[in-house]
Amino acid sequence: MGTTIRDVAQAANVSIGTVSRALKNQPGLSEATRERIVEVARALGYDCGQLRPRIRRLTFLLHRQHNNFAASPFFSHVLHGVEDACREHAIVPALLTAGPADDTVQQLRLHAPDAIAVAGFVEPEMLAALVALQRPLVLIDLWSPGLRSVNIDNAAGAALAMQHLFALGRRRIAFIGGSLAHYSIAQRALGYRRAFFEAGLLFDPSLETTIDGGLDPDTGASLAMQRLLDAARATGSPPPDALFAYNDAAALAAMRVCLARGLRVPEDIAIIGFDDIAGATHATPPLSTIAVDKEALGRRGVELLLEETPAAAEIRLPVQLVARASTLGAAPLPGVAHAPGHVAGLPVDALATELQGEQAALLKTR
Repeated sequence: MGTTIRDVAQAANVSIGTVSRALKNQPGLSEATRERIVEVARALGYDCGQLRPRIRRLTFLLHRQHNNFAASPFFSHVLHGVEDACREHAIVPALLTAGPADDTVQQLRLHAPDAIAVAGFVEPEMLAALVALQRPLVLIDLWSPGLRSVNIDNAAGAALAMQHLFALGRRRIAFIGGSLAHYSIAQRALGYRRAFFEAGLLFDPSLETTIDGGLDPDTGASLAMQRLLDAARATGSPPPDALFAYNDAAALAAMRVCLARGLRVPEDIAIIGFDDIAGATHATPPLSTIAVDKEALGRRGVELLLEETPAAAEIRLPVQLVARASTLGAAPLPGVAHAPGHVAGLPVDALATELQGEQAALLKTR
């Protein structure tokens, strides 16, 4: 006969009710008591499958750098997806924003969540502290080995953007990126570089630039675009004839710089972003982009948390090219393929898998 909850209660010298509250992560116990009971249960070989509580409360944890929904609306849509899924499953969601100077673990204890969803970038130390809490955990737009995660197919999206620009005859394609500490940005940077190799073209490192750390995408991308144009003028080399920006906010800021410099979009420089935020449609000219189902990211994250034994711990959602006037002009050009399923003759899933192994190498070069 296996270990019972009564055995755990006797070994921990507490009541059966206290053991039940500890293993179900219910309120009314100190964190030290809960952790001691969980350790006793595991030492006795109590079936850990029974430790997973029914999820009633979920905390959506967002780094403070993402907590400007007006300037960066991506995560507001992800949160809407989380809220919709929680409503369907009778889960109470709560939003917690935190930064590296905050005692995030203490704040989470006040929230008393049954599960945690972490979205976007967090410092490795914060992620390690969250894992140590031993709550069901899912990463959204973030990846770490061995943890459940839901991401969009960033590498395939970058490949789609680049192949679109190549099909339009553009060859001096610049890239404005952000910090490679962000998993999604690193994957998009890999896709940008890999696209030149797939097209049999030489990669010019001078066309790749990163926004300055600490700056918002709008300000950082404006300065980055100015650097690209100034460098071309200073060296006498041709300016970029296209730009792929790591997100739409950066692409729109870069486009304003180009227009202010007297460049025509897309005649002189074609511009494409990533994420398909609302502002992309209303820009002048409307911005080409890689469309992402942001609500689906949030919904799928909650669903992955609820699965006892998921078929896959790492989920990648598809993306789609949306070609607008910032690359095509007033009307689409004949013969330009927009199908998201294949890139340069390779299935996008195969390309993304190939790119994943190169992330470490790219990190070393930066």
